[in-house]
Amino acid sequence: MNSRFKAWRHSLAWTLPMVALLAGCTGGDNNKPKTHALATYSSATWEALPAVSDTDLVAGFGSWRSACTRLKADPVWGATCAAAANVPQTASDIRGFLKQNLDVYGLRAADNKADGLITGYYEPVYPGSLTQTSVANVPVYGVPEDMIIVSLDSLYPELKGKRLRGRLEGRVLKPYDDAATIESKGVKAPVVAWLTDPMNLQFLQIQGSGRIQLDNGRQLRIAYADQNGHPYRPIGRWLVEQGELKKEDVTMGAISDWAKANPTRIPELLGSNPSYVFFTRNPDSNEGPRGSLNVPLTAGYSAAVDRKVIPLGSLLWLSTTKPDGTALVRPVAAQDTGGAITGEVRADLFWGTGDAAGKLAGDMKQQGQIWMLWPKGAALPQVPQVADAQKTTP
Repeated sequence: MNSRFKAWRHSLAWTLPMVALLAGCTGGDNNKPKTHALATYSSATWEALPAVSDTDLVAGFGSWRSACTRLKADPVWGATCAAAANVPQTASDIRGFLKQNLDVYGLRAADNKADGLITGYYEPVYPGSLTQTSVANVPVYGVPEDMIIVSLDSLYPELKGKRLRGRLEGRVLKPYDDAATIESKGVKAPVVAWLTDPMNLQFLQIQGSGRIQLDNGRQLRIAYADQNGHPYRPIGRWLVEQGELKKEDVTMGAISDWAKANPTRIPELLGSNPSYVFFTRNPDSNEGPRGSLNVPLTAGYSAAVDRKVIPLGSLLWLSTTKPDGTALVRPVAAQDTGGAITGEVRADLFWGTGDAAGKLAGDMKQQGQIWMLWPKGAALPQVPQVADAQKTTP
């Protein structure tokens, strides 16, 4: 997110050709990544969609329509947004509008499977300070002064949205410091605030935005500003590889419990993830954090997606379950992205602010299906060929 991300939702890693060039990677044909189309769009009827309650329909439509201020000039969604402006907020009117203006497409993974991974994220609230104290001594860094950002799409249009991040050493652009180096040596950057726990900083970076509870009662809002260019590697995966947790047991709660029981190994745990997120302060407000579309996210009805498959601003029909097995079927708005939200049938549902939302988001790792509601007559997105990637875990 410009907020959530999962900050890794905003994380833009080095592209494969540039990794080889800048980091000196070499390899034979056996090491070349295989490529495949991320997904296909399977035409479906409205009757094929699972039933949704009137309450969820109205709320999901409202979440989607809230982003229309950003989509006025969009060649795909502009006309649909204009027509949606005067639709009454009643289930019958919304159903009529959707059926009249949108077609239904089921998302399919590269292996033609309809099921995919649905996870959750939230906006955490952590104790902290605007100044360093004996208790609040974990810095939340802003964007480093010496980090160079190079946009590639002027030369390579297919890399739109990709950027290189590094530091100049003489005339050579080198990859920027990884997380372990930043945590041990610091970085030439402003400090946005100070936290009391290094694990809180890690979770804040994973979510991509949050609030810092100050002693005077104020909640300081901070959001994703940039990232160091290194790939995100889930700390939960490291714990599994170390034999500390079973894969099926990895949740934010389980990771927190492990860290409390193993405080001397926290630097080792955090160093396993080379990605590092930098933050900026946001104005105080009670609205949701802003996602990649730069509109406030709606708890339960905004989602982060892979924009190579699902363009931002799209309206989706999600069918999954909550961690307790309760059915979860509703329209959701594609309003955010994240480095870990990639490929196939994939969505990350925003659950809101605070501990209750965090518990739900942290436990959510469900199977689900996604349908994309697409303007009638509009050409479907052209999904690029991309390198195979491992599935991520929390």
